[in-house]
Amino acid sequence: MTETLFLTSGDVAGLATPAEYVDAVREGYRQRGAGAPAEPRTALYNDDPPGLFTSYAAVLPDTGVMGGYMYSAGFGETDAWFVTPLFNADSGEPLAIVDGASMNPFKTGAAGAVGVDALARPDASAVGVFGSGAQARGQLRAIAAVRDVETVWVYSPTKSSRESFAGEMDRRLDASVAAVSSSAAAVEGADIVVTATDSPEPVFDGDLLEPGTHVTAMGQYHPKKRELDATAVARSTYVIDLRGRLDQDAGAYMQALDEGAIDADHCHAELGEVVAGVAEGRTDPDEITVFDSGGTGIETTAAAAMLYEKAIEEGLGQALDFAPASDALTGRDYSSD
Repeated sequence: MTETLFLTSGDVAGLATPAEYVDAVREGYRQRGAGAPAEPRTALYNDDPPGLFTSYAAVLPDTGVMGGYMYSAGFGETDAWFVTPLFNADSGEPLAIVDGASMNPFKTGAAGAVGVDALARPDASAVGVFGSGAQARGQLRAIAAVRDVETVWVYSPTKSSRESFAGEMDRRLDASVAAVSSSAAAVEGADIVVTATDSPEPVFDGDLLEPGTHVTAMGQYHPKKRELDATAVARSTYVIDLRGRLDQDAGAYMQALDEGAIDADHCHAELGEVVAGVAEGRTDPDEITVFDSGGTGIETTAAAAMLYEKAIEEGLGQALDFAPASDALTGRDYSSD
């Protein structure tokens, strides 16, 4: 038997700052760039009721952990549940099971911020945000940990949602945050553009991107999802979280390739390769860069490991007993222990 820590969403809520998430996730991507194993998601779709059951994983040998995500989204409750198992990479023993609800927007936001830090201009200070949900919040808070954000424009189709988001983030951040009434207004003058939507169609015109802009697109993890049009993809130095996604679920890239707007070798690098110094990031102030962040076990495992260590320090969580397979094969009866 081994003792495994169960951490509820409440246990990990507020346990780490956005900057701490960014530091942990950056280190995870550095390890990936140095050769750490990671695979894209395996997605299983259900028609009736409509839903998604998916998983992905990574090994972070320098951190000494491995893990990932299993989650369901949709189905009868039209909600999502995130489960993160965390294992010791040396012994293989389970360290923790984390309810990923409160962690999710922060670890995903941290991945976007690592992309911003690696690819955006150092003086980038104006951000255009598409979307007004939890993921948009996570992205913006994490970006503020790596750049001195001064101005934010937010656009989403529902006026009340974008205005509520702008008001909340204006109070939370040391920046001026305002809602705008069009996608063009969100892109105009932006040094950084973030798309945090579930749109099947491009959310802005790629011709509107100004020289030097960085784009983080984090809602296009399905062949039919496409936050960026072919123009935005073709104009950019395109960096992805995992190359395995390029012909699997990187919707904007796949559709730009199908339309002949790009060649098959258009992808410049994985983010981990840039973070590890294996590939160059931005080389010109006028370069347009894109980070395609579809979600991986890298940020999930890195964030869970960081939260696990902090939870141990704080005495949080509930201990669970896990039996190794060798015990199960003996047929030992634990009911009398």
